[in-house]
Amino acid sequence: RRTRNTPLRTKARTHVQNARRLIGANDLEAAERAVRDATVALDKAAQKGVIHANNAARRKSRLMLQLHRGRNP
Repeated sequence: RRTRNTPLRTKARTHVQNARRLIGANDLEAAERAVRDATVALDKAAQKGVIHANNAARRKSRLMLQLHRGRNP
């Protein structure tokens, strides 16, 4: 189970980190694409049971909030 779950969890974390890095760098067009990719990765991980659905929703919500704050300070 761990060997099946680890790549999905890692992919989700990587996408979230990339999105946060781009938001911090104020590259908002790339950040928007990265947030979209992170959302997909988190949804897939939640769908497969790697992370809890509420955990994925919380992470997506926080990411969207950071993107929105970066866009409209």
